[in-house]
Amino acid sequence: MLEVNIAGLKLKTPLILASGILGVSCSVMNRLSKAGLGAITTKSIGPRPRIGFNNPSIIEVQPGTFLNSVGLGNPGIDNFIQEIKDFKKINFPLIVSIFGQNDATYVEIANKAENAGADAVEINISCPHSEVACLGIDKVLTQNIVSKIKESISIPVFIKLNPNVTDIVDIARAAEEGGADAVVAINTMEAMAINIDTKRPILSHGSGGLSGKAIHHIAVKKVYDLFKDIHIPIIGCGGIANWQDVIEFFLAGATAVQIGTSLYNGFEILREINEGLRNYLKKNNLKSVAELTGLTHSFTTQEVPNFID
Repeated sequence: MLEVNIAGLKLKTPLILASGILGVSCSVMNRLSKAGLGAITTKSIGPRPRIGFNNPSIIEVQPGTFLNSVGLGNPGIDNFIQEIKDFKKINFPLIVSIFGQNDATYVEIANKAENAGADAVEINISCPHSEVACLGIDKVLTQNIVSKIKESISIPVFIKLNPNVTDIVDIARAAEEGGADAVVAINTMEAMAINIDTKRPILSHGSGGLSGKAIHHIAVKKVYDLFKDIHIPIIGCGGIANWQDVIEFFLAGATAVQIGTSLYNGFEILREINEGLRNYLKKNNLKSVAELTGLTHSFTTQEVPNFID
């Protein structure tokens, strides 16, 4: 009932851990694999260890909405290989998020991730508070990096899209033309919080990425727009707090979803969402969550009314 298939990757539920949330150690990923997820996306892993930005690097700006500028802190691919190998002993779908300084480092990390046992890679070219964002705003650079990674590995390649662009569909189309197997929509939104007493930004980096409830409906609209123009699966990501949010993403055009920020309340939310999804499907006489994908597109929206002379 909840099973989905993304580019040959079979998930028992449509819920995937979003990159940047908890996916950095085998022990935590093992716990998450038993909590109701269908797959796990690791924290973005680069070519070498990276400390990231100083604290404060994450703050809650509204209930359920966070602003962060962690700065892609990670242990580096060579140190992370053992975590991948250890986790894959339980045969659970693992998507390794990767980033690099140039095409060569992206390709190198993708190959190391595949050789360690990753089931797919997610290309991070959209983090709003790091240098990789420059790739995700250019369709030529996007198509180029996707095609080079696709040529070098045999596992599926997903690309995480940058919402801070003029036309996200244009970038997604370039990714599809480059050979991407799926897109993830969306990454965090550029944002800033300022302390009115100190008169300086609260985050040490200044600006950051907004995630959680505040961006949910923006993400739904992006998925809706993408579904009309691309032909590869869309993984919805942004502000999921309950099963209704997941249904929205599917109706807009998603094949699966990623969940991250709401896990600050604990892992139980995953079971609650899955139970809500099952009940909804039964109530609507549906055999599979996949039957929901894109249904909203069957309905026409009101056209702009003509002016009256």
